[in-house]
Amino acid sequence: MIYFDKVSKIYIDNSLALDNINLSIEPKEFISIVGHSGAGKTTLLRMLLAEEEPTKGSVFYGSTNIHKLSRKDLTNFRRKVGTIFQDFRLLPRKNAYENIAFAMEVAGRSDEEIASDVPHALNLVDLGDKMWNFPHELSGGEKQRVAIARAIVNQPAIIIADEPTGNLDPINTYDVVQILKKINDLGTTILLTTHNKGVVDSVKGRVVTLDRGRIVRDDKNGKYIL
Repeated sequence: MIYFDKVSKIYIDNSLALDNINLSIEPKEFISIVGHSGAGKTTLLRMLLAEEEPTKGSVFYGSTNIHKLSRKDLTNFRRKVGTIFQDFRLLPRKNAYENIAFAMEVAGRSDEEIASDVPHALNLVDLGDKMWNFPHELSGGEKQRVAIARAIVNQPAIIIADEPTGNLDPINTYDVVQILKKINDLGTTILLTTHNKGVVDSVKGRVVTLDRGRIVRDDKNGKYIL
């Protein structure tokens, strides 16, 4: 379980990004986090990755305070979290296979594991036939699916998807959402931030709405309401 315990974040310019956030996330949940720009969505995700320190409060993974971890233990924790971004962040000089393999190499996986798991991850996102293509040879939707395969290849417990459909057309957006739902069905916790009402409504899961750093709505079977 992930738990934000009275978490606030105030930046050096006195801007308030998060204001007394209390939020529990159960294993295998699919949660959409919505809100206007500046509502605190990305800051919330950065707190979970310990890329931001809370001004007040704590973030727990199980019984572990994430922000109290040693550098080594924090690295191990981050390996339990896969991340997907709006801008794909693929390495341009590596093909699809190599982009995913690189994530496994960083995690210390063996050559045998890489040779086995990379094709499996690409097949899971329906890109087995694009294994040797470079990013410039892929469409936007295909790039995002490679990014998803990279995020899941180390079998993380949690996927953070920060506006993953922001640069995609409606057809590719639908495909990405279906893949995320499939990953969730396999037991992975999904935290999705988005401005796309159609995405949120199609997931038909829990929706947490932020406004000016505060949780103003938390609906188990919610829709996009701002």
